[in-house]
Amino acid sequence: MLETILSESQFDYIGEQDKQFILSFTKAMEQMGYTFGDTIGSGFCWGKHMLIFRRAGVKSKNVYARIYMSDGSIVLRLFFNNVTKHASFISAAPQHIKEVFTGDYGNCKHCKGNACKFRKDYVIDGKAIEKCNGTTFTFFHPAFVHLLDYLSLFQEFYPKKKVLPNNP
Repeated sequence: MLETILSESQFDYIGEQDKQFILSFTKAMEQMGYTFGDTIGSGFCWGKHMLIFRRAGVKSKNVYARIYMSDGSIVLRLFFNNVTKHASFISAAPQHIKEVFTGDYGNCKHCKGNACKFRKDYVIDGKAIEKCNGTTFTFFHPAFVHLLDYLSLFQEFYPKKKVLPNNP
């Protein structure tokens, strides 16, 4: 379905490598129980279009990932909480993953004062980090060659839930 949608002329601005990334990421997310709802929506201020990934088959509207599409590039944004709990995984991750958590992009500037509810606070490698939730965990120009790294990161935060047998 997504391949058919992306072949429409309105998506000609997306490069073939980016389309392959979108298709592969979406397929993997679907295998893990997430869906984009068979809809590519408006990108609003983030790009021309975007895919929004939510948990399939649940009423919750929580967003777990987005892919923003604009002229000449795509952006992958993942939504995480309790980052400190995953600090050892992030510390051992490849630099292109770790940088998103420890680099300067998205650093909190305390624009809302010290009581900001949009701030992400966490500790990695013993360093306290504050990021603005509006710009966190964003991968610009995600590379297909790193797809497994992005998926491993996602699974670290959202492991597949074990189905427990019914107790008689």
